[in-house]
Amino acid sequence: MKKFLDHNFLLSNTTAETLYHEHASKMPIIDYHCHLSPKDIAENRQFENLTQAWLEGDHYKWRALRANGINEKFCTGQSSDFIKFQKWAETVPHTMRNPLYHWTHMELKQVFGINELLNPNSAEKIYADTNELLAKKEFGCQGLLRKFNVEVVCTTDDPIDSLEYHQAIAKSDFSTQVLPTFRPDKAFAIENPKTYRKYLTELSKIVGFEIDSFESLVNALQSRVDFFHANGCRLSDHGFTSLPNADFNTNEIIAIFKNFLSGKSISNLEVEKFKCAVLEKLGQMYHEKNWTQQFHIGAIRNSSSRMFNLLGADAGFDSIGNPTNAEALASMLDRWDKTDQLAKTILYNLNPSDNYMYATMIANFQDGNTAGKIQFGSGWWFLDQKEGIEMQLNALSSQGLLSRFVGMLTDSRSFLSFPRHDYFRRILCNLIGKDVEEGLLPNDILWLGEMVENICYYNAKNYFKF
Repeated sequence: MKKFLDHNFLLSNTTAETLYHEHASKMPIIDYHCHLSPKDIAENRQFENLTQAWLEGDHYKWRALRANGINEKFCTGQSSDFIKFQKWAETVPHTMRNPLYHWTHMELKQVFGINELLNPNSAEKIYADTNELLAKKEFGCQGLLRKFNVEVVCTTDDPIDSLEYHQAIAKSDFSTQVLPTFRPDKAFAIENPKTYRKYLTELSKIVGFEIDSFESLVNALQSRVDFFHANGCRLSDHGFTSLPNADFNTNEIIAIFKNFLSGKSISNLEVEKFKCAVLEKLGQMYHEKNWTQQFHIGAIRNSSSRMFNLLGADAGFDSIGNPTNAEALASMLDRWDKTDQLAKTILYNLNPSDNYMYATMIANFQDGNTAGKIQFGSGWWFLDQKEGIEMQLNALSSQGLLSRFVGMLTDSRSFLSFPRHDYFRRILCNLIGKDVEEGLLPNDILWLGEMVENICYYNAKNYFKF
């Protein structure tokens, strides 16, 4: 019987062990999509305790706490940091077979060198030991990035962001590149008139001219794309519950936006048309800049209106939606492709029943010039656990080129989450190793090792050209 979290954790055969230890484990990390705070990095925030570093903003853990019957005051409320940690320690033993159990103990081991299981009996000592380490300079935000050999971090930033913290980092001697990602979801959320008008006012102030027409809106977005590009941005990101899908012409969009600005109500179909038009313009800008565009599709967000009103967004009340409309996805990509303006694209699905649709969809728009130009993104959110990662890898392998995959990302708000790259790398090596051991792949360690290194690091480095 294997020991939990030993040297060969998640590696079930000797080929997997060789691929991981001699190839995957030594690769630097390019974390091309996350939600880390650039302010925390720029100021090299030193966390006061493990609760701040671990539980602050982590809705994965909040969901588990609630499911374990833990009151909200111990999740997001005003309880002391130590009591919140105690409640998490009480919950961890109940998370067995949830990825949180793996991640919790991988982070304790790889960040702090703690091999003890977290439970109510070990909580006080683990809290004291980790807090002692967190007080050291090498455990500040920048030190944690160095510890995990993180070469590049791409944060997620609204078009109106000043990027002042990215600029400060770029001027410092910190070796990790911290680059912004253009996330313009609010820039075409016309379905929420009050919120959208407020956003347009803020955007107008940033660009220095009034947004009084569709043309001026496009000009404003172009101005911000230019600004982001000048500050190192090479990726955009978009979140959709479902993709907009409607035919439109320019005159229609001009009229729709004019009516909106004059206070008239906009129909659902007009909302769809407007979103498609803005998205088309943005995609053309990304192509012109040689950016990579990302699409995260399928999350039902803020399902509990009661808790949304109490806590706001990103508090752990989201779930997997229905399968993506394949026709809408094909239409969106084709809209750019037919004019040869399709940027490099990464598609992330949240419903595993979409895996094979995504894996086949990307092949429709490969251009024969850029290897892996259209990517089926790694297991995302509810799918970034062992089974979800394996399903994504299997679907991509069977329908595309696993060898051209740009690999894993953390999608995290926590500076302790980088062991998730290790988690992915172990799962990847085990999957390939099993095929070798079963005679499904040749025992060509030289080639397979190179492929593993590419997936873990080099493919992303070459694809994004950071």
